[in-house]
Amino acid sequence: MLAQYYQTNEDKVTPLSTPPSSSSSSSHPLNINGPDFNADQYTQKVIREASLSQLMAQESEIHRQIGALDSDMQTLVYENYNKFIAATDTIRKMRVDFRAMEDEMDQLATKMQDITRFSGQISDTLRDRRTKIGTLSGTHALLKKLQFLFELPAKLKECLADDDLTTGVKYYLRAQRVLEQYQHMASFQGIKTDCDQIMVVLKKKLLERVEDPDTNAEDLSMCVGLLLELQESAEVLCQSYLATAESKLQESLSVLAEQVTLASGQAKTDIQRPSDAYESVMDILEFVDHGCNHFISDLSLIIASFTETFLERQETPIDTEMANEKLTHFVKKLINIYFDHLRARFKLEKKLDDATIKVRALDRFHRRLQAMCRLLSTIDFSKAGLDLVLEASELHCIATLDHLKATFQQSLMDARQSLVAPKRLGPESESEPDLSEINTALLTSIAENIRTQMSNLQHYIEPDLTFAVKTYFRAKFCRYYVREGVLVAFFSHIIEVAQNYCMDSEKTTPPILLLLLSRNSFDLQQNTTQYLLSMVDEQFFIEDTSSLTSLGHINDMLKHVSHMLLDHFVKLQGCVLSQMLRKSVETRDWLNTVEPRTVRAVMKRVVEETTMIDRQVGRLYEEGDRKVRSSDSSRRTRLSQQPQSRMGARSWSVANSQMDTSLASNIQKMFSERIEIFSPVEFSKVSILTGIVKIALKTLLECVRLRTFSRFGFQQIQVDCHYLQLYLWRFVSDENLVRFLLDEIMTSVVHRCPDPTPMENSVIDVICDRG
Repeated sequence: MLAQYYQTNEDKVTPLSTPPSSSSSSSHPLNINGPDFNADQYTQKVIREASLSQLMAQESEIHRQIGALDSDMQTLVYENYNKFIAATDTIRKMRVDFRAMEDEMDQLATKMQDITRFSGQISDTLRDRRTKIGTLSGTHALLKKLQFLFELPAKLKECLADDDLTTGVKYYLRAQRVLEQYQHMASFQGIKTDCDQIMVVLKKKLLERVEDPDTNAEDLSMCVGLLLELQESAEVLCQSYLATAESKLQESLSVLAEQVTLASGQAKTDIQRPSDAYESVMDILEFVDHGCNHFISDLSLIIASFTETFLERQETPIDTEMANEKLTHFVKKLINIYFDHLRARFKLEKKLDDATIKVRALDRFHRRLQAMCRLLSTIDFSKAGLDLVLEASELHCIATLDHLKATFQQSLMDARQSLVAPKRLGPESESEPDLSEINTALLTSIAENIRTQMSNLQHYIEPDLTFAVKTYFRAKFCRYYVREGVLVAFFSHIIEVAQNYCMDSEKTTPPILLLLLSRNSFDLQQNTTQYLLSMVDEQFFIEDTSSLTSLGHINDMLKHVSHMLLDHFVKLQGCVLSQMLRKSVETRDWLNTVEPRTVRAVMKRVVEETTMIDRQVGRLYEEGDRKVRSSDSSRRTRLSQQPQSRMGARSWSVANSQMDTSLASNIQKMFSERIEIFSPVEFSKVSILTGIVKIALKTLLECVRLRTFSRFGFQQIQVDCHYLQLYLWRFVSDENLVRFLLDEIMTSVVHRCPDPTPMENSVIDVICDRG
């Protein structure tokens, strides 16, 4: 039993107790766990097969197993003893309870028999009178109904007098079917006529209440329900119900329309009281609150009341399709008017410092609109409301862009004043503005203004806003309104302003401003655009920018316009110097000039202007690369020696060698590198000054080709060119360029002079040093 209880393995025995494999069945006499176990045979087998040590070990194992089995048996008895005791107590209690229940069941059976007996006696007693009692009961009920019918006109009048229209309708509906069934009888016909006349008055009162704008929603619903029970036209009632509700809503809309008028600065035309002329303008949050708390709330109540009265009515079902159509048309018309007022009010909101108020107003409007949409399943204004929120946010972005444009224009004006104002301060050393500082201030102003406005626009995507979590809103607002509509559009505006300066045909823009804007555009594309675009993409969670304006495109445009400004600056400054040189050539009588004793003042002015331009450009641009310069001696003597050699060749025979000199000059040009006067300028000081000097010298070259010079006039040009060579070489990238152009000038003067006798080099050096 213990082996079965503990589910021990019968085959798990000691080697000494295991019978041969051929006798391993449970019925074998040597199987110690089998039912046919033979102790004597087992003992003899063990003694015969085992050694003494094995027998002693077997004895110890048997004693150990006996002790273990005794312990297990005691545990089994102890564990089940308490269960046996508890089961015994339970059986004893059940016997007691069943005995009491049997007594109660006996009593119940006895009483049921008594009830059955008394019921039989009553049935036997009333069997003869049952038909008579039924007849009398029916007659009594009929008399009560007749009494109600005869008293009905008086009761209806009483209800009408007490204004208890609900009770009156209830009385009439109870008697209506009977009156219509027996209206051919004279007595009933009179009652019906009186009741119909009273009900006409009652219906009129109900209709008056329905059409009264002061009737509250509960009474309105009650009156419509009574009229529907009286078989009035459901379509007419729907129309009357909605017309009455509309008159209330129009009052709220008229307040909003007045506020829009006041916010636009127009005076009110329909002043009914003197105090109306001083009505204050609501801010945008108050305006939206008023619309939500009055118009949206009232409209929600009307929708709920209409649904309960017409669509969910069980007593008198009506055409729900017709009712839904009328309600939808009604709500659409009023919501569109409400949206128009909101749209007009948001368009008038130009301030940027109250972005949080505007965002709270939009969130409040969107929340209330969503709550109202849950009441009306046939139409969903969520998308229309979200589109309105997008329109308002787009208007804010447009105002932000306008503000950035205005601040940029003001920054330009401040920079322009800074460029001009120092000239009135004092000596030349103090009169030149610090262009690098002005450029840094302009860049800082642009970046700071953008950061400030982007921080304001971040209020529109705060996580607690109901509309901000919509993907439809975020995709449009962040990608197209903020990034493209504000930041990229502002960069495009900067580019457009710069391009307009380049197209200034009247040349009213100071050249130094062009230089400043050129460096500003160059610095923007170097660092600022990447920083600002990355900031906006990170702050507004813009991950996919494949369909948006790329950073490379903006930088290319800025670099291009920077190049345009630089080219325009070079042309303007070159034209300034050209104008001085052209006037100096055209206004002088070169045939009657005196022997040169000094460098002309215009040449000194050209050098001074070039030096000033060099200082200005040097404050914004790096030096740049120059070619290796030649020695100073060659630089000082080449101009004077070259014309002299030409003059020597010419002095041998002026008349016969003119063709030879021209031929030699043309051959020299063939082997010289072609000079592009208006070549693109690089972003370096040397390149900029080279472009200006090329334009000035080219102008001088073209001017001298149109004049005729005497011997002294030729010598004056010789002195001027040598002076220019002494000072202009340091401003250009390659001094050979200056030397070549000045050689061209002297060659042209030789051709335009009948007596090109050159001045001694020593005399030219003295004059130029003295100048």
